[in-house]
Amino acid sequence: MKKISRRKFLAGGLMLAAGAVSGCFRGNPVYREAKETLNVLADGKIRFVRQLVGSAPDNRTIIFESDEKLSKSAIELKYDNGAVSTVEANYSPFTDDKTLRHQYEAHITGLTPGKSYEYRVIADDSAWEWIKFNVPADDKLSALIFPDSQSADYTGWGNLAKSAYENNKDAELFVNMGDLVDNGEDHTQWEAWFRALDTVEEHILCSPILGNHECYNRDWKVRLPEAYINYFPLPENNSETFGRYYYAYDLGPCRFIALTTEWDEVNEFKSGLVKEETEWLENVAVKSDKPWKIVLMHRDVLQYRIKSRPERKEGFSDAGEVFMPLFEKLNIDIVFTAHLHTYRNRGIINNWNHSDKGPYYILTGVAGDVRYPNLWTDHALDKVIAPQPETANFLTMRMTNDTVNIKCYRDDDKLLDDVEIRKG
Repeated sequence: MKKISRRKFLAGGLMLAAGAVSGCFRGNPVYREAKETLNVLADGKIRFVRQLVGSAPDNRTIIFESDEKLSKSAIELKYDNGAVSTVEANYSPFTDDKTLRHQYEAHITGLTPGKSYEYRVIADDSAWEWIKFNVPADDKLSALIFPDSQSADYTGWGNLAKSAYENNKDAELFVNMGDLVDNGEDHTQWEAWFRALDTVEEHILCSPILGNHECYNRDWKVRLPEAYINYFPLPENNSETFGRYYYAYDLGPCRFIALTTEWDEVNEFKSGLVKEETEWLENVAVKSDKPWKIVLMHRDVLQYRIKSRPERKEGFSDAGEVFMPLFEKLNIDIVFTAHLHTYRNRGIINNWNHSDKGPYYILTGVAGDVRYPNLWTDHALDKVIAPQPETANFLTMRMTNDTVNIKCYRDDDKLLDDVEIRKG
């Protein structure tokens, strides 16, 4: 949330050895019967395997890293009849925080909604374990939504994410609402974030949102979100200037629209983000025949009074003033926000007031160990407020063509809120 922080990342021993070779390997899918002829990969050679949302429901991107450059790499995809297709993984290295990341990405297409598949990573002459995943059906979806996960020690974040997934094994998507890490340049924090999600993000699709903490260097000065942009090859928005900053995708019965609210940080380096993004929102992002339209954005739409700053008035944030009129105009159904590290359910807001028609607003809370106990004075538009001081929480969302059910749980699995939203 803050622009300047002096917290030191406490988790140590996460430095990775890295080489300095670059290249690229491409090819077309090859189909065959599954045969177990490869050696099993030794622990540590392949890491941070994850699935990212794709541009359409029938595709996704699989990312992984290695400790040194591989001579060849691929993803094998196994069908329910035992046939296997092989898609070679493109080598997409990048350097940030003076550390070279040997990263690979494979784009899987032609998946059938409602079907289950397995995949594994092939590296040189070895293979990773088979990982099962489900492709959401067109008429239903189950998702996990996590607020800001930025932490000093990512153990708690990992425990929350893994527990949430273990208790909701039907989840097909997880969203992380921005401020994934506390310092966007610190590669040890990214490694801790990925390690914390071991056994989660290789199984279900990930939809990360850009937060302001992704835009800090090690000196806590603003920079462009280089690590975030490289770690997450997200669906294209056809922007020459702000590619991957915002994106949209269809999944199940929903069009998801992931916005960036970090124009204060980005504007120090390049201008035009707000204008370009709002035009894209109006003319591109909402173009879908899905029955639901949901917005995911980091900064919240409301402005809160702070007990220690009586001059700060209750009202609407810059992000709220920019986007809320557009959300009403474009018939957005639900808006999830984050940034303030507190859970608040506002209900439906239209024309700056509560209403019986319009977007439903939920401030998602906090999933990491950075807390702001008793900082905010309650807003007049808040309907449900998590008990203070806050503990970590997560949300589940299950949707059909007609109904969305959203539940908020504390890290001890206590239910904090239960919302049902119906079409019509």
